[in-house]
Amino acid sequence: MRRYVTKRILLALLTVAVALVINFLLIHLAPGDPTKVLAGSGHPSPEMEAALTVKYGLDKPLYVQFISYVKNLLKGDMGNSYVYNQPVTKLILDRFGPSSLLALTSAILAAVLGTLLGLVTSTRQGSRLDYIINAVSYFFYSMPSFWLGMMAILLFSTALHFLPTSGMVSLRASYTGMAHVLDILKHMVLPVGTLTIIEIPVYLRIFRTSVSQTMTEDFINTFRAVGMDEKTIFRRYVLKNSILPTITVFGINLAYTVMGAALIEVVFAWPGIGRMMLDAIGKRDYPLLMGIYLVLSISVAVITMLTDLVYAAVDPRIRYK
Repeated sequence: MRRYVTKRILLALLTVAVALVINFLLIHLAPGDPTKVLAGSGHPSPEMEAALTVKYGLDKPLYVQFISYVKNLLKGDMGNSYVYNQPVTKLILDRFGPSSLLALTSAILAAVLGTLLGLVTSTRQGSRLDYIINAVSYFFYSMPSFWLGMMAILLFSTALHFLPTSGMVSLRASYTGMAHVLDILKHMVLPVGTLTIIEIPVYLRIFRTSVSQTMTEDFINTFRAVGMDEKTIFRRYVLKNSILPTITVFGINLAYTVMGAALIEVVFAWPGIGRMMLDAIGKRDYPLLMGIYLVLSISVAVITMLTDLVYAAVDPRIRYK
């Protein structure tokens, strides 16, 4: 097991290093010049653009900029945002909590509800209930998340006035204590509900398919041949083996939900990393983009590694691969 853990840690470090290089090249070679954005949308003077280019070190060769960035990164310095004129670390830390809250909550709810629905459909395959649940899941899975979010706002906020349209808290109310917590939960209903509905079909299909495949395995037929009760077989052996793909999907979805939630954060004006990332892309804020992509790369690598370790703990055969 120790060897398996060591290999996964080294693989995670390599993944982050490769992602760092690729992100740096893609960001700096992409069309657009941050000095033009900083100098203004009118008719900035060439002298101002030249001064900004020198100030931020954009006049140096690309490899020199990369080496300088890595040296500062090893010191714990991600640089300052061009647009916000604040440390990138502070900007990301301020937004990481809300994004994590949104992503983690929706991922857990989708995994639990999707698996339960998959369990229902797998035990009633071919029934009317199975067809209805699958049809509804396909309908929501094919629906764009931003469109579903806007429809939810129109229905529950504009028409029914049940829930707030945007933000994470009510700015005019200034709640404290438990009232503040309840206010956040109220603002989470629509964005979390939108992400959860979009993700549920993935878990439903994965678990249903996994159960179907496990039920045809030779060891299941052996248990049936010796007279073991079907409910006992399903509870002790089918469920345990069928849940393994769900663990993998949960890890992958959780790792990428932060990036996938960017449009949802924009629709609901949620103060998260995804929304800030889209703003940074539009304004060519290189340091902020590099910091966001680095944090996302680390998150993906860490969550993927943890998923592999959980998978190895559940299925000992994985440890020896």
